[in-house]
Amino acid sequence: MMAATDPMPSPMDAARRLIVALDFAAPDDAQRFAARLEALPVIYKIGLELIYAGGLTLARDLAAKGRSLFLDAKLLDIPNTVERAAASASQFGVSFLTVHGQDRKTLDAAVRGRGDSGMKLLAITVLTSTDTADLREQGISTSTEALVLRRAQLAADAGFDGVVASPREAAAIRQALGAKLLIVTPGIRPSGAAAGDQARIATPAEAIRAGADYLVVGRPITAATDPLAAATAIAEEIGGAAS
Repeated sequence: MMAATDPMPSPMDAARRLIVALDFAAPDDAQRFAARLEALPVIYKIGLELIYAGGLTLARDLAAKGRSLFLDAKLLDIPNTVERAAASASQFGVSFLTVHGQDRKTLDAAVRGRGDSGMKLLAITVLTSTDTADLREQGISTSTEALVLRRAQLAADAGFDGVVASPREAAAIRQALGAKLLIVTPGIRPSGAAAGDQARIATPAEAIRAGADYLVVGRPITAATDPLAAATAIAEEIGGAAS
C-alpha cells in the first residue's frame, strides 16, 4: 500500500496489476483481441478453453513479444504428472502458473517442476463460482473463508509465490499471512456489471483495498464496445485505490 503522500500510480503503472482473461474459443480471436490492448502493459491470461484450442502456441508468441502471461492451467494430478507439467510450462516463458491448492504433495511437486525458472506459482484456493452450499455438497463442512485460509497456508509452507482467491477472502489472507503471498483475485466486476457465473465478486477498488495484488478481469473488458477504454478505466480505478 502506498503512503498517503505518494503520487497516484499512472494508468500505465496500474495496468501491470491487471490480468485480462483471453477467454476465446480460438487463438486467432484471442490474438486479434490482445492486439487491441497493446497500448497497455496488462498481463494476458490463457485459460483452459484456449489451452485446449491451441492456446499454448499463442502463449509462446505473446511471450516472445515480451508480454507477461498468466497460464491458468489449474494443475491437479498425481505429483509426478504435476511436476512434469510445471517443468514444461516453465519453458513457455510464462510469468504465472496456477495449481489447485488442495494438498501439499501437489504443491511440492509444482515447486520441484518450476525449478529456478523464475515462473511464479499460484495456488487456487476455492473457485470464485463456489459458495458454502457447494462445499456442503462436496462433504466439506468448514466455511469458505476457513478453507481458503487453510489452503493459503499450505501454499505458503510449500514455497508458492501466491494464491488465487476471491476478493472476499483477500483481507483475511493478508491479515493471516502478511506479505508472504501475492494475492490474485478473479470475480472482479466494475460497478453495474453483471455477476455472470461468479458467486463471490467485488469492484476493482474494493479488491485492491482488501489486499489484492493483481486483478483478473474477463467479460467486462472482452465484451466491451471499446476494450481499451474499459481496461484503462479499470487501471485508473486500481491506481486510485492503491494510492
